[in-house]
Amino acid sequence: MIRYYPAPEKDLDVGLVNRAVEAAFAEHGMGNVQMPPKVYVSFANGDFRTMPAYLPAQQIAGVKIVNVHPENPKAGLPTVMATTVILDIATGIPVAILNATGLTDLRTGSAGAIAAKYLSPKRKVVLGVIGSGRQAEAQIAATARELSLKEVKIWSRDRAHAESLAGKFTVLSARAAGLEETCDCDVLVTTTPSRKPVIRDEWIHAGMHINAIGADAPGKEELDPEILHRARVFVDDPAQAFHSGEINVPITKGLFQTWMIAGTLGQIVVGKHRREKPDEITVFDSTGLAIQDLAIAKIAMQGGNYLPLPFVETKSGGNPG
Repeated sequence: MIRYYPAPEKDLDVGLVNRAVEAAFAEHGMGNVQMPPKVYVSFANGDFRTMPAYLPAQQIAGVKIVNVHPENPKAGLPTVMATTVILDIATGIPVAILNATGLTDLRTGSAGAIAAKYLSPKRKVVLGVIGSGRQAEAQIAATARELSLKEVKIWSRDRAHAESLAGKFTVLSARAAGLEETCDCDVLVTTTPSRKPVIRDEWIHAGMHINAIGADAPGKEELDPEILHRARVFVDDPAQAFHSGEINVPITKGLFQTWMIAGTLGQIVVGKHRREKPDEITVFDSTGLAIQDLAIAKIAMQGGNYLPLPFVETKSGGNPG
């Protein structure tokens, strides 16, 4: 019998999701997962992707089907909608179908939060957020669980949208700000669907960490490529980052080389890499991993009951500051 979970995200604690995503990154860093790169099917106004994976540590396997249609909000629909199908490992029988639209927001927010936990130069930070949609909101909520936020500055092409989002986080001293002013921060998160750089190199100062979240398909790009030359760049998965992450356009244009990648976030979580100097610039290029979807599906199917892997309970953030 197949179980259907129509809105499993509503009862999940963000901190719990952070721990599950952190554990999934660790399994990836240790090479303990099966996860071929996501496959894209493109339309004139968007695309959909299939994301299969097997996460042995949690004994769960399945596939997520997710679309990205940037014009959807004009019709009152989410930009991103997703469905995850979970398979029985022993027989291959489908055992669950989850509405993964809200879960995708949560797990992507948690991915950025875990990157900030390990790569932020300090624990108390000013957070800058570029964009004001569902993912911007998820990034703020998840990052607030990992770092102490002195202030949150939000920029959107529509200032009213930035002000609306800031109103949801008044307890974090959130406010709308100009683009350059928002970039004057300790941790910067970009969550736009832009196909040309939004963030200029001269706005980025020593010691910053950047979570590049929006570039998740071929042709998308949010950062001036010069930033990548100054920074140590970490990715969630190299194969996906090459063709659909923040580095995909610079690689295509010959402005960035694959050997310039410093490592993966999973390798950082398990201690193979770390922020080396307080004044270095770091970038996390997030494309979204299917194992993250499995990790969050697992806790959703268990009603929020989840025991993190032992090392997650004891390992600290790994930043020098």
